[in-house]
Amino acid sequence: MLFVSIDRKKRKGKSVTLVEGFVGTDEDLKELGKLLKSKCGVGGSSKEGEIIVQGEVKDKIYDLLIKEGFKVKKKGG
Repeated sequence: MLFVSIDRKKRKGKSVTLVEGFVGTDEDLKELGKLLKSKCGVGGSSKEGEIIVQGEVKDKIYDLLIKEGFKVKKKGG
């Protein structure tokens, strides 16, 4: 199950959308990160089992992950 949340910690006040709980290879993680970033038109990174996407795009990413067939849960407000 993947968890989608907005994170502001240690980011100089800027918001990012965080996707946590990915289980799979690093290649799959990078591929999914690339897909999410391109669909949202923003930058970000994928490492250590989490994907960071710049900006507050939690709802859009939630919908994209559901469409890709993942079990997803929103975390936080």
